[in-house]
Amino acid sequence: MTAARGQEGWPPPALDPAGPMAGPLNTLSWVLIAMVVVVTLVVLVSLWLALFGPRKWRKTLGGERMILVAGFAFPAVVLTGLLIYGLTTTRQLSAAPQPGEMRIRVTGEMWWWRVAYLDDQGNEVLQDANEVHIPVGRPVVFELDSADVIHSFWVPRLGGKMDMIPGRRNYLRLQADEAGAFGGQCAEYCGGPHALMGLVVVAHEPAEFEAWRARAAQPAAPTALPSGAAVFDRAGCGACHTVRGTTFNGMAGPDLTHVGSRRTLGAGILPNNQGTMAGWISDSQAIKPGNRMPAYPVLTGQELRDVSAYLESLK
Repeated sequence: MTAARGQEGWPPPALDPAGPMAGPLNTLSWVLIAMVVVVTLVVLVSLWLALFGPRKWRKTLGGERMILVAGFAFPAVVLTGLLIYGLTTTRQLSAAPQPGEMRIRVTGEMWWWRVAYLDDQGNEVLQDANEVHIPVGRPVVFELDSADVIHSFWVPRLGGKMDMIPGRRNYLRLQADEAGAFGGQCAEYCGGPHALMGLVVVAHEPAEFEAWRARAAQPAAPTALPSGAAVFDRAGCGACHTVRGTTFNGMAGPDLTHVGSRRTLGAGILPNNQGTMAGWISDSQAIKPGNRMPAYPVLTGQELRDVSAYLESLK
């Protein structure tokens, strides 16, 4: 898997958990690593004895009883024990939401993430894209959907991966115990630019999170850059993108109401600034081949500067 190019928090130290949901998985990983080391040593020692050891050992290791015990019974017991341990460790991470739990719905699409913040009844109250904001110290239930093919949601420092399957909703609990940005990635090959389908989870202290949520719920402020908004309109961008507070209400692509405040562009592959925004609009296919946004070679240099400045102002 290729790391997303400009994505904050990536590549993550996968064995450095930053929350209680990742801790048990970290322990499970070390148990599996230790088991691999032990089994490898046993196999190497047994092989050496079978080839070069005393005749007694060679006869014992090649006997029918040893084959039954070491070849069938021992692996069955070890693997069954590991399966039970793993399921016991992770079963609470994928339970359905309980009353009062914070809920965020993330939908995998080719090749980006639609993010919706939900109220207690499961109604959408705020939409974003490719970036998730959560409060520190509070478990969050992620409702994971797919709009097209199988994707997989994975933020290594906060928890394990969970598949996103068309027609089925899976659940995953994550919690961050420290503020910061945590890189994530689609962990199931989904075609085309799969390796460039990244995201970032940003954990805020509770008061800071509430302030962010209040800002994000507001519509876009009246623009001081009408020429850029006019280019956005003439190019038909509003047919695919929503900018709340304007007449642009497309639903096919990411919500751009506050796109200027996001850390990255293109689902984690570019830092967000006016220059990268202009490059993405001009020819996103050269940057992320196969994505569903068309190139706009017809826009002049001035029009690209105007529309990119307008989008960067949406904060």
